Amino acid sequence: MLLTIDIGNTSIKLGIFDNNNLIITWHLATELNRQSDEYGMLLLSLLRNKDISSCDIDGVVLCSVVPPLVTTFQKTSQKYLGISPLTIEAGIKTGVRICVENPRELGPDRVVNAVAAHSLYSESVIVIDLGTATTFDVISKAGDYIGGVIAPGIRIASEALFLHTAVLPRIEFSQPTEVVGKNTVSAMQSGIFYGYIGLIENIVKRIEQCLNCKSTIVATGGYVQLVNEISVIDKIEPSLTLIGLRLIYEMNKMEYNRGDFNVER
Repeated sequence: MLLTIDIGNTSIKLGIFDNNNLIITWHLATELNRQSDEYGMLLLSLLRNKDISSCDIDGVVLCSVVPPLVTTFQKTSQKYLGISPLTIEAGIKTGVRICVENPRELGPDRVVNAVAAHSLYSESVIVIDLGTATTFDVISKAGDYIGGVIAPGIRIASEALFLHTAVLPRIEFSQPTEVVGKNTVSAMQSGIFYGYIGLIENIVKRIEQCLNCKSTIVATGGYVQLVNEISVIDKIEPSLTLIGLRLIYEMNKMEYNRGDFNVER
């Protein structure tokens, strides 16, 4: 079995693959101060709850946009699973050509999403990741990553209203019952909810005008529940990043098993 780990700014998503099948997923809050032993005990507890032994895990692959947690999870994997994980970073084979000015600036999660999207849909794809940031990643039919767009995430926008005004409250993100709010909370919810629908639809329209072609629009991320109201979305893939991690692991499996990535088994 393969353990896939996607470390985001707000949450950590874990997935277990049995061959090519994603059989289990878990979500954890991202906690910078949590030690590797704490994550290790939590991981073993999650595995036991699903009747999976640590010995059943024969590979680990991770990507992270939180640099300090890379070392934490490497230590967790080494100590509690006896495996040094394959970490997505420069030098790892992905099968995707990164056509941007500085490829090292591109977040590993966005590269992983591009790999998964190109594998699942062998055509021009726009991946919208609704997470801490709202990102748009553009992958050509040939599988090249040709650029993207980054906007503040839904949670960040909501928090900004609370933090930078004197009287507006902190609110839970949810779909309002109507567009025109009858109170402050519903008015804020409407602004965030419908504002992001407009933002997403307009950016997709402009990207497709730039490309001069229709693309498959794939949505993923923590706020993926928003997409039911977005007319331009073609596919919803909540586990897109985990799928991409599995694919990259398979591409690098031979080198990984040989120890070319300093893997200590």
